[in-house]
Order: sequence, then structure tokens, then C-alpha cells
Amino acid sequence: MSIPTHSAPHTATLTDRLGRPLHSLRVSVIDRCDLRCQYCMPEEHYTWLPKDHLLSADEIEQCVAVFSQLGVQRVRITGGEPLLRAQLEDIIARIAAMPSIDDLAMTTNGMQLASRAADLRQAGLRRITISLDSLHRDRLEQLTRRDALNRVQTGIEAAAAAGFESLKINTVVMRGFNDDELVALIEYGKQVGGEIRFIEYMDVGGATHWSQAQVFDRQAILDRLERHYGPIETDGPQGPAPAERFRLQDGTRFGIIASVSAPFCGSCDRSRLTADGLWYLCLYASEGRDLRSRIRAGADREELTDYVRSTWGQRADRGAEERASTPARSALFQIDDLRQDPHREMHTRGG
Repeated sequence: MSIPTHSAPHTATLTDRLGRPLHSLRVSVIDRCDLRCQYCMPEEHYTWLPKDHLLSADEIEQCVAVFSQLGVQRVRITGGEPLLRAQLEDIIARIAAMPSIDDLAMTTNGMQLASRAADLRQAGLRRITISLDSLHRDRLEQLTRRDALNRVQTGIEAAAAAGFESLKINTVVMRGFNDDELVALIEYGKQVGGEIRFIEYMDVGGATHWSQAQVFDRQAILDRLERHYGPIETDGPQGPAPAERFRLQDGTRFGIIASVSAPFCGSCDRSRLTADGLWYLCLYASEGRDLRSRIRAGADREELTDYVRSTWGQRADRGAEERASTPARSALFQIDDLRQDPHREMHTRGG
């Protein structure tokens, strides 16, 4: 595998109109997924992005190099399901070789992970997050419409054995569905050496059946866990990270991502690059900026850098906070909206 060299570390900190730096980039490498989770992809069939629109490994590298020059230090590989992307290990190796990237992570559903974990670690992936929304086989199958539990748990075990610097397990908590599993998931995390992160059910993308009544919020999660474990302490300031971290009395750490009940827009330093090269400044943004067309029209590094710099400098997005103040809040999109623009889907936008 040939790893190209890159320019020196980034220059002075670039900030948006609200003083938020450009430090984190989520890079979706594919829009396809091999699960059909009801909170993300409730339909069985979708219109996928044209394959010739997907950024090549070279184009992904070119984009990330521009962002790293402007201050991005953390990159997270997402999808869809990133393990369905050809050349994934090569893409990871290229990004890992960039001197300004301090943290390279990936989020996966774990279905294809068992045979790939060691290669991903060798390629330079430092941290991995695996989605697991239930420890009950039938319940997880109901949610994902696939018999997924054994494969996901085997993937988690392989990740634990591969020696990643950090292993996290994401659980979307839905009232009346899996909110009775919080303690069991914490205990499972202890067994496999993974830190559980509970995520409030969000009203984005394909969550067409979302309702406020289904949200099991941050305080409800803490109350449920404290009834079992006793007092829970915060574990340092949240900063720009999406998860607020907590610590049990035995030292076990877990996180809560409270995007619905406690939005953290004021410290958000992240943006998203879709698999076909649209750059979204906010998860709730109505449209993205087209980097692919600029690259394929021959824009050089300087032109792309100037465009990203000027665009981020005008950013004032506070999507989650604006949604939180919406009267009679309901799902952000319905199925007709999503069919009109597949980039509204979470699996396309790269949550």
C-alpha cells in the first residue's frame, strides 16, 4: 500500500461566526447499509447514490487533507455501514498517515467486523464504536429486521481483541422498547471492555416514526441507573464531544448523548462529508456544499482550502437547539421528503 506524504500541520485556528473551531470531520464512505434499523432506515428499499458519484479513495484523501490543514484534528469514518466500502483499509491508512490527524475513529454496526477488526487496527484506526441497541435477540431482530445479535457480539469481541485504543458501544434508547436494558448493557460493557454510550432517540433523517413520547432522555437514563448503582458522578467537562461522560462508584464510565433534551450546539466543532462529496455544516442543515464537483472540475488544494475556510467562517448553524424549541415537535422529515432528496437520510448524511 502506497501512503503519500502530506503537508505540515494546520495553521491558525479557523472559527465560525459563533467562535466554534473546525476540529472534527465525519467522513461517510458509503450510503448503503446491511441493517434496516427502524430509527434510521424504516423502509426495506432505498434509492442509493450513483456509484460514480461516490468519492474515490484519492478524492477522500484530498478532502481530508484540506480539512486537516484548516484545523481538523479528529476524523470519524461513518456510513451507511462503512465496512461495505471497498478499499476501506486503504482509505483509513491514508488518513492515519496525515500528521495533523490526532484521532481517527469509526462507527460501525459490527455485522462485518469479526474478520476485519485486526486489519482495521493495523491500517491505523485508533478507536472504534459499535452500535448495539439490545441484548435480546428477538428484540434486536425486530429493530434491525435482521438476525443480528450474534454477529454484532462476535464483532465486538474481535474489536476488543484487536487492541484499539478505545472501544465504545452505542445504544439508542427508546422508551417502551429497550429502556429496561440500561443496567444489562452497562454490565455487558464491563465484560467486553467497552464503554456504553446511551443516545437519545433523535428526530433526524429516516426517523419518520419519531415522537417525543418515545424519547427516554438524559435525566431518565441517570435516574434509572442511579436506582441500581447508587450515586453517579460526572466525569470531567463535556467540551466539544457529543457525549457527556459519567462514572459509577466502581469506576465504570459511560456516556450519554442528549441531543434532544440538552443540545450542545454552542460547542459543536464538527461537520459531515457525505460519500458523494457534499459537505454539511450541521446534522440538521437543509443542504450541503458540493466539494465533489469542485474537485472533478479541477480545483486545486488552494482553491478547495479557500472555499472551506470562507464557508466555515460564515457558519452559524444551531440546528438541534432550534429543533428543541419547536412547538409540538414531530419527525423532521416524512417519507415523501426523503424520497425527494436522499441526502436528508441519516445513512446518506453520515450521522
